[in-house]
Amino acid sequence: MRAALWFLALFGAAVAVALFVGNNQGTVTVFWPPYRVDLSLNLVLVLLVGGFTLLYGALRGMSTLLQLPVQARRWRLLQKERAMHGALLDALSQMLAGRFLRARKAAESAITQEQALEEASHALPYGRQLRTLAHLVAAESSHALQDRTIREEHLQQAMDSLPERLPASMLELREGAQLRAARWSLDERDADTALERLSTLPAGTARRTLALRARLKAARLSHQTQQALETARLLGKHRAFTPAAAESIVRGLIIELINGAHDPAQLQRIWLDLENSERAMPEVAVHAAQRLVLLGGDAGQVRAWLLPVWERMRELPDTQQLRVVRALAASLRGLDAQWLARIESAQKSDPRNARLQYLSAMACLERELWGKAQQQLSQATQRLTDTALRADAWRHLAQLAEQRGDAAAAADAWKQAAQQ
Repeated sequence: MRAALWFLALFGAAVAVALFVGNNQGTVTVFWPPYRVDLSLNLVLVLLVGGFTLLYGALRGMSTLLQLPVQARRWRLLQKERAMHGALLDALSQMLAGRFLRARKAAESAITQEQALEEASHALPYGRQLRTLAHLVAAESSHALQDRTIREEHLQQAMDSLPERLPASMLELREGAQLRAARWSLDERDADTALERLSTLPAGTARRTLALRARLKAARLSHQTQQALETARLLGKHRAFTPAAAESIVRGLIIELINGAHDPAQLQRIWLDLENSERAMPEVAVHAAQRLVLLGGDAGQVRAWLLPVWERMRELPDTQQLRVVRALAASLRGLDAQWLARIESAQKSDPRNARLQYLSAMACLERELWGKAQQQLSQATQRLTDTALRADAWRHLAQLAEQRGDAAAAADAWKQAAQQ
């Protein structure tokens, strides 16, 4: 449609010119004493148009001729810029392919070309970012080559090229360089340097998942369990791990923290600092209770820590049930009637459970119910599968026999305990 309209307009213009020129009788007279020149108006118009066209073409040609040096310089700079981009892309490709020496050389070539452009007063608007990326690629390649000296040189040059007061887009590149430097320190198992570099990050960046992962690893390497636990909690809230993995990591750190307690007061502070969901973990509660018993803590406190786990006793696997029974058996000193009722109720609801029968017998011993304790211990020794509990049951039977003055029964019980 547009072409048809152009043809119609062209035909219209041709008709108008033909009508104007064909019947034009006008003349132009030029007086140049002593001469007189008469020219057709059509010829004058043609000469004017031709002269204008010739003058315009000459001026355009002169302008193009004068622009040749500028265009040549621009072409050379464009070639340098393309070579710089090509070198950086080649460096990235070589690094991803594992050719780290070639990658470093290509990155250094890109840096050299960028500096040449800047010295030629043709600095790129994104030259600082490109130079920093090239330095980071060279540093990453040097790290892979275990060339720490050159790596630190390139890292320092990258940090120097990006001062702290910059637009947000460039500050992210600086933060990325700091995160990479922290990862390099972790690869070298230098946890202190990694934590120092992570501490220089802004608050928002320090809470990113990548930074938190690095902080967790550094804290664990430097045995800063409390800091590692706090970081693992944040990672769990950020869903950096699966729920099962996050729970496993947090549980392991809490147990490590509990193992580091050297007195009941310190263990009590650790317990109070835990979240409710963490205190409800059976492994954590049982381990804390066993540690408190080992440190000579209050038996009532031990039972209080174990109460939530005791209420879920049937849901626990056999290994966990065994640990709960052992922890409670070691903390029966000063047992109150309420706990005795709990233990007896649990044993009656599951009479075939030898571990609960053993625990009930130990509770009866603590409450000086000798006859009932002896009856339950005798039954438990026949069904207990755990060697340590069975040996302990025989020892208590031997002691009860000695209290009754039954030397033969005591000797037989001691013999059975020794054989376990």
